[in-house]
Amino acid sequence: MRALVVAILVVAVVLFIVGLAVETLGFLLGVAPMLVIVALVLLLLNRFRGRRIPR
Repeated sequence: MRALVVAILVVAVVLFIVGLAVETLGFLLGVAPMLVIVALVLLLLNRFRGRRIPR
């Protein structure tokens, strides 16, 4: 009986960790496109705001 309780506890902890990882991954997948857009805008601003004289 005790082994069953330990097994259920281990499964519950593993599922909890997997659930947190999936939730975090979903959050990162939502934030990543915004970060890419911000990085592209900053790159373009940095590139076109520079010197007007060609190298």
